Amino acid sequence: MLLLAAALGLVLALLAGRDIPESAAEAAATEPVPVQAAGPVDVQVERAAARLAAWMRPLAPGERPPQFVLFSFDGAGSHRHWQRVLALAGASEARITGFLSGVYLVPDGERRRYRPPGRSPGTSAVGFGGSQAEVDTLIGDLMEARRRGHEIGTHYNGHFCEGDEPSVGRWTTAMWDAELDQFFAFVEAARGRGLDLGPGAVKGGRTPCLEGRWSQAYPAMRALGFTYDTSRPTDGIGWPTDENGIREFWMPSVRVPDLGRQVLLMDYNLWMAVNGGRDEPERAAEFSDTVLGAYRAAHAAAASGNRAPLVIGSHFNRWSGGGFFDAVERFMAEVCLRPETVCATHSDVNAWMDLQDPEVLDGWRSMPPAHVSEP
Repeated sequence: MLLLAAALGLVLALLAGRDIPESAAEAAATEPVPVQAAGPVDVQVERAAARLAAWMRPLAPGERPPQFVLFSFDGAGSHRHWQRVLALAGASEARITGFLSGVYLVPDGERRRYRPPGRSPGTSAVGFGGSQAEVDTLIGDLMEARRRGHEIGTHYNGHFCEGDEPSVGRWTTAMWDAELDQFFAFVEAARGRGLDLGPGAVKGGRTPCLEGRWSQAYPAMRALGFTYDTSRPTDGIGWPTDENGIREFWMPSVRVPDLGRQVLLMDYNLWMAVNGGRDEPERAAEFSDTVLGAYRAAHAAAASGNRAPLVIGSHFNRWSGGGFFDAVERFMAEVCLRPETVCATHSDVNAWMDLQDPEVLDGWRSMPPAHVSEP
């Protein structure tokens, strides 16, 4: 128990750090990866949909659920990363979730349109969308992602974490209401430039730095018809639970084999765990192997245990030479085509859970969380 408490203490300490997501503007100068031709992409989209559709039914008595893997990316504002993820997800028959920071739909020159709760207009910890041309490129990426069956959720707007006060962990329901109203105002303003993403299409999100007073945040989510959140850490890999009208997809902390200790399965937290968040691009391959080992161990623990959906939290980033993003890509490529594994969006899994007999679902929820065992 002492070791578990220490491990969870490390997880919570790491949650206080910044996500440092890469903005649309920061990534725009790099050479884009061409989108694949419509024909092959459409075949890939059909295969991913068919893989999911095969399980979109109530489980038979005694039948084990598929092993869902939920790949998600906070910020979702980088063109080069959208191109890489779209190509890889297609080849892997995967559907992913991009949690969009709404300020990436706002050109830098219009930054004062954003009035963050308790702050001066035009303030954002993650910048804005760059030029109008860069915002238009992002809109194209988001719509292409939607066309391919991927989900767009919200990562809210200004990304104010603990220490950057008033941080989201201190916000009232009224402040969350204001933040979400502005997110959807930015979305609506982008409709005229091709973005078709109304409130009914956004079903949930992830809060900045996984922070929030949930008694205050959940009412704002419910008011906009959200069905899920995926911001709260938990010990091990557990089934989503219903919390005050919101289904919570818990962020798992698991033992990382190469480190011999427990870490939250979020790329930033893994970066902090492996080297304290230092930029060491020469160690990218080492970091990639360590993180891939963590993902593999977590998948094996869930697949052989309670079959709870495995949530993999990431950002569009190239931290320390890209080792952490590379690990996500490697894991997606190897895991999503396995029998009885389905790489799906949060709303996909939500819909699947709603199809299940409540007693059968409660039986799976009652199982202990899956843990990565020590060798």
